[in-house]
Amino acid sequence: MKRSTKNRPFFMINPKSYLTGKHVHELAIAADRYAGEVDFDVYFTAQYVDLRLLADQTKNLIITAQHMDGIDLGRGMGFVTGDALDEAGVTAVMLNHAEHPLTLAELVASIDKAKAIGITTVVCADSVKEAKAIAMLAPDIILCEPTELIGTGQTSDASYIEKTNEEIRAISPDILVMQAAGITSPEDVYYTIAKGADGTGCTSGIVLADDPSVMVRDMLQAVTDATKTNRK
Repeated sequence: MKRSTKNRPFFMINPKSYLTGKHVHELAIAADRYAGEVDFDVYFTAQYVDLRLLADQTKNLIITAQHMDGIDLGRGMGFVTGDALDEAGVTAVMLNHAEHPLTLAELVASIDKAKAIGITTVVCADSVKEAKAIAMLAPDIILCEPTELIGTGQTSDASYIEKTNEEIRAISPDILVMQAAGITSPEDVYYTIAKGADGTGCTSGIVLADDPSVMVRDMLQAVTDATKTNRK
């Protein structure tokens, strides 16, 4: 299994519930090949039933759960434990997505549990204010994504990217900042990394592309190109 280095830059492939079974497996195998050709972390999320297979059959992807409950083994019918995810080979988890929001108490419990078992946390925030509040909980990565832009093809404007980057890093320079609202093309990926995000990611731009694996390849190349530009 591959674990996050928690370094910048990084990229996340997030099929959500668009793909499952053989379709998500085929994309993961292609993404794994391309991830082996770059020098940064590539995260890949999937539904729970697919996670163990993907963890077993890939070596360059950071297999990521789309949610995790902050409970210990025992009672908890219908919940997903970090222990089960860890045993399945999952090494990162996304929390508090706009499509699966958590209460503050739930979020604290999930982050604490993930930290205890060594799972990298990617926590979603809507506004600058929410991003600042979540930064106080010390997750590994904060995904800054205005809810109204999800799936629209419209990326966050430069002022939102710069402000959330600045506010989060002022609280903790150790937290990586991910900007991913409306990412649909390699050009969006390049723009977002070039504007100072530590990482970005994509759902519909990949899964609805004519050839999702080619789109993954091109987006990873855009991360590489933007990182080289930033270093000049």
